[in-house]
Amino acid sequence: MPNIKSAKKRVLITKKKNARNRSDRSRMNNAIKAFNKAIDSANMEEAERLLPLTMSIIDKSVTAGIIHKNAAANKKSAISKRLSDIKSGKVTVTVKKDNKTIATEKALAAKQARESARAEFRAKQLEKEAEKVEKKKKAVKETAEKPKKEKAEKPAKKTTKKAAEKAEAPAEEKTEAPAEEKAE
Repeated sequence: MPNIKSAKKRVLITKKKNARNRSDRSRMNNAIKAFNKAIDSANMEEAERLLPLTMSIIDKSVTAGIIHKNAAANKKSAISKRLSDIKSGKVTVTVKKDNKTIATEKALAAKQARESARAEFRAKQLEKEAEKVEKKKKAVKETAEKPKKEKAEKPAKKTTKKAAEKAEAPAEEKTEAPAEEKAE
């Protein structure tokens, strides 16, 4: 750290300018990357829209003194040439996939496969539960119907001869007794 007051001030100013320059350079590089990404993904409309914006950002970097004007001219020439070559058909665009994109697609496919397997498993479980419920309903209906059928058939019980005679005898006596009383 410097000892003189003006040198201390100069260090602080340099830090501020360095941070500003770094952000402006980053903005320029990000604009160029966005333009190149649009071309790599075969999105020509987006690339055409980004071309003037990217050139404008490169020009602002020259005015801020971040890059030399010849370096800016080379960058602008390269991006405009790339777009015109693709438009004219000199160069064909092959969609590039980086490892991160490929890994993301694999993970997404695996996730969808897991979800579909879970959905199938759930559907099978629901079918089994529905079958169990249907079986229980049938069992309840059968048990409810069996006693009704048995009750309808029960009045025709088989009786032994002795039980039948005993049942008939008191009924005859009762019916005969009042008839005798009436006769007297």
